[in-house]
Amino acid sequence: MSELHELDATAQAAALRSGEVSSVELVQHHLDRIASYASELGAFVTVTAEQALARAADSDAQIASGDAPPFAGVPTAFKDLTFTRGTPTSMGSAAMRDFVPGVNAYVVDLVEAAGFISLGKTNTPEFGLSSYTDNDVIGPARTPWDPARNAGGSSGGAAAAVAAGLVPVAQGSDGGGSIRIPASACGIFGFKPSRGRVSAGPVGSDWSGLAGDGPLTRTVRDAATLLDAMAHPEPGDVRPLPEPSVPYADWARRPPRRMRIARWSRTHLEGIRPSADAVDAWESASRLLESLGHEIVDIDNPFPAELEPQFNVIWSSGIASAAIPPEAEAVLRPNTRYWRDRGRASTAIELTQALQFLELTTRQVVTDLQAYDAFLTPTLALPPQPVEWFNESGDPVEDHHRELLFTPYTALYNMSGQPAASLPLHWTADGLPMGVMLAALPGQDGPLFSLCAQVEAAAPWHDRRPPGFA
Repeated sequence: MSELHELDATAQAAALRSGEVSSVELVQHHLDRIASYASELGAFVTVTAEQALARAADSDAQIASGDAPPFAGVPTAFKDLTFTRGTPTSMGSAAMRDFVPGVNAYVVDLVEAAGFISLGKTNTPEFGLSSYTDNDVIGPARTPWDPARNAGGSSGGAAAAVAAGLVPVAQGSDGGGSIRIPASACGIFGFKPSRGRVSAGPVGSDWSGLAGDGPLTRTVRDAATLLDAMAHPEPGDVRPLPEPSVPYADWARRPPRRMRIARWSRTHLEGIRPSADAVDAWESASRLLESLGHEIVDIDNPFPAELEPQFNVIWSSGIASAAIPPEAEAVLRPNTRYWRDRGRASTAIELTQALQFLELTTRQVVTDLQAYDAFLTPTLALPPQPVEWFNESGDPVEDHHRELLFTPYTALYNMSGQPAASLPLHWTADGLPMGVMLAALPGQDGPLFSLCAQVEAAAPWHDRRPPGFA
């Protein structure tokens, strides 16, 4: 059998059911890898080893009894933005270092009900605000492909952990690209579901319609299975989608029909262009999709530049409304204070206008795209960047500009509510991963999984692993 950490979660579950390995052995193996590599990568804020091993023993008993959920005993991890009862959850902020939730996020209950065992909390930027992961709690998360470079954000610790084999799958969240950005930077698969697919309950809120939880994995089938565990609305959700009539794991096993795929690489932002590496990845993916029988159609970027300032009103208003004690303001990072100040400067009328503008504009975009089944762009405009690159100037305005240079594509699908995935199909000449992004129309998560699985089968990436983390 392969090394345990080389197996994806689906294969690990099969090995547990066949008796090839116990959950205690599997969990301990991954805890050992965390002890060896997590500090170097900045992957985990908190490791819950004792709790995980106790749950592993319970899982072994469940499996022996024949009454175990499908992923009983398989390791995972939750992002440090995600409420986990009784476990420190810092939100990546020194101001929240001692915060311990008294309740689980609903997504935590659902993932654990499927049998997964959390090994701890993964690193995130302060309040998940950035497209790179760095904070004053433990510092930056680094991509295993070059630890001198940032893992991306805001689910950077989760992506680094999956890429380095510290866990086979991890939960992430995505309000502007925060699953797909680190998936690209870490050379793994990341899937942002359609708006309303995963509940924000019981204490979270998706008031803006931008954010949602989703999977970070090494294989498409694992992502589909993890989303199957997550995709159950909680009573009272504001914009719930019904439970899928066909499991996403089944969609991932189903060949897609021939699709009409629109593509563009031009960004919607003046003066921001993709790098040659990003274009190479996009062109290569286009050729692959065409070879699989799909029709590729070049179109102009359908999203207007006017979305950006309105998105910023909503983004900044969200962090401005966060209940942070006045005495804690001084320990917030400059970037966080910058966004809070911007949000405080916006009026209720401006926020309402921004929300309405996003809704009306992206509704028209989605209407105009009805002739297509899927959409192809680069995930990022640049490869993973040096850890210090984003905030080396010390100026939050320049920080924001560099984030736009890095990730001008991903937030558009948060605004429109479309499902979108980053696929690890390309590496630069110096060995850095460059993802490509496939998206679908709202609610079409299942067909998108079928397409992604077909691409994975044609150009497998599971066995491509970062040197030094075998």
